[in-house]
Amino acid sequence: MSVRGLYAIYDRTTLADNALERVEAVLAGGAVWLQYRDKRAGAPDARLLGELRALTRAYDAGLIVNDDWRLAQAVAADGVHLGQSDGSLASARAALGDDAIIGVSCSGAIERARAGIAEGASYVSFGRFFDSATKPDAPRADPAVLAQARTLGVPVVAIGGIDQENAADIIAAGADLIAVSGALFHAPDSGAAAQALAALFQRAG
Repeated sequence: MSVRGLYAIYDRTTLADNALERVEAVLAGGAVWLQYRDKRAGAPDARLLGELRALTRAYDAGLIVNDDWRLAQAVAADGVHLGQSDGSLASARAALGDDAIIGVSCSGAIERARAGIAEGASYVSFGRFFDSATKPDAPRADPAVLAQARTLGVPVVAIGGIDQENAADIIAAGADLIAVSGALFHAPDSGAAAQALAALFQRAG
């Protein structure tokens, strides 16, 4: 799998409402993937997921479900992102099939990335690299791990406090995708923020 660009993290927990107009603006602005992350009581929201599924299809973007491969399967998402305590990656791959996008969180450890790929990961994610409201307690990762990970043969995702001020440096360090939440969905203009971040990949070549 070869993919580069903006990976939008739709963290419903941090939003006052479903903000679907922001989701559509971010997708129209060039996000290639959208992740549904929802830690609220009563989640997941089946109706909301259906609307996200429709929007991502309309803009030819991938829909990734955070943490739960069974939910991803139930809503016909394009894939799932698994943290370090979200169960067996190999089981997710067996259930979802060869075409599913399966990501794995690796913090700052290249060894975790290698292990995840051995179990069937489609991409590896590192971070946080900067202060993050989504995961404030996550350990810092060294940007040097991004260049190391580029030898592994799968897309490399960077996450954690990424915004328009620091994204170019993270892309230059080796990220194929930048995972962004607050700098998109809490920006004054989510569409313009998405366009600016997506454009960085065109400049990077």
